[in-house]
Amino acid sequence: MRPEESWSHVGLVQRKEADSVSNKSINTDEEDGGLQICRVCGDKANGYHFNVMTCEGCKGFFRRAMKRNVRLRCPFRKGTCEITRKTRRQCQACRLRKCLESGMKKEMIMSDAAVEQRRALIKRKRREKTEVPAPGGQGLTEEQQALIQELMDAQMKTFDTTFSHFKDFRLPTVFNGGCELPEFLQASLLEDPVTWNRIMKDCVPMKISLQLRGEDGSIWNYQPPSKSDGKEIIPLLPHLADVSTYMFKGVINFAKVISYFRDLPIEDQISLLKGATFEMCILRFNTMFDTETGTWECGRLAYCFEDPDGGFQKLLLDPMMKLHCMLKKLQLHKEEYVLMQAISLFSPDRPGVVQRGVVDQLQERFALTLKAYIECSRPYPAHRFLFLKIMAVLTELRSINVQQTQQLLRIQDTHPFATPLMQELLSSTDG
Repeated sequence: MRPEESWSHVGLVQRKEADSVSNKSINTDEEDGGLQICRVCGDKANGYHFNVMTCEGCKGFFRRAMKRNVRLRCPFRKGTCEITRKTRRQCQACRLRKCLESGMKKEMIMSDAAVEQRRALIKRKRREKTEVPAPGGQGLTEEQQALIQELMDAQMKTFDTTFSHFKDFRLPTVFNGGCELPEFLQASLLEDPVTWNRIMKDCVPMKISLQLRGEDGSIWNYQPPSKSDGKEIIPLLPHLADVSTYMFKGVINFAKVISYFRDLPIEDQISLLKGATFEMCILRFNTMFDTETGTWECGRLAYCFEDPDGGFQKLLLDPMMKLHCMLKKLQLHKEEYVLMQAISLFSPDRPGVVQRGVVDQLQERFALTLKAYIECSRPYPAHRFLFLKIMAVLTELRSINVQQTQQLLRIQDTHPFATPLMQELLSSTDG
């Protein structure tokens, strides 16, 4: 079923699970200087986690599996799947079994309260070590503090990080277990191969796998076809349209909660949303991105770019993937992410904006607030260029928005997949 698309308000509540931190971690370089191997999957380990030498991925998997406290079942009904770096995401049940057999202990997982105490202690020590204050960093003004608080409140009300309300979506159809294209789709591509070749010329061939966890602990995996001709993305397009539309609604409601946005004429509100919604969604998706695994954890859903060579060399050729890795590397605070969304939203040069002077002043106010926040909350001089890096990312994001929109329009012409809300946003979006 398609989710209903409209510009109406959708109430979403953020319920973000607190990350847990292993309470025992030993740097492998301090032991014998040799390469340490994860006892679960064989990947490069980075320390002892929950009593066993493991990689960061298996550490996080074990923590999440234990906290969910659900009964996992092997999708292959064997219970003896081989767990390696390349296969560890295929069967959670056997991966958990391997974790327990290796000696990982549930009782060593820290509680959320203990994690918060530890984080507070780390932050306090970092502040104490900061000897050189940022030049001009005299603190945020009351107006800037109120502005950040309003944005944070809007984010919490409209960003469903657990995807608990995302239920009515389409899944890719699997044909004969090999995800072959249906006959009507094959025919449409054969009728217009020139258009399809033009689409693929702009794209780096990538495969996206999808994992859906059921409430009963069951797992459904979608793996794209083995061949790499670009068409393997098509069965997944309806689902990607649904999840994108769900995110679009959250971003639209985020804007509507902001008082500065509501004060603008309705025509300017629509123009700003048409220009910025894609960019703001990318910023939100980045908060759920794991650079080590190339996976987006969205509640019960997990999306992963498959790299046949086991690395990110080819994927980093794709501008979108490169931007996600670059942005995640900055290790931004929630406040910085939300200010970036506001700067993107209030862009005076979007097509159709009438009150450009007003929007320009608002964007400058958000940018200055971001700069002041960084100067007040980040150690100097380690982060003295962070503001410039963020602004460079926003510029790159603007360019990617234009490229992605053009690609989506070409695919839409060949194989219509966009929801009505997507079509509305695509209708006049151009840099």
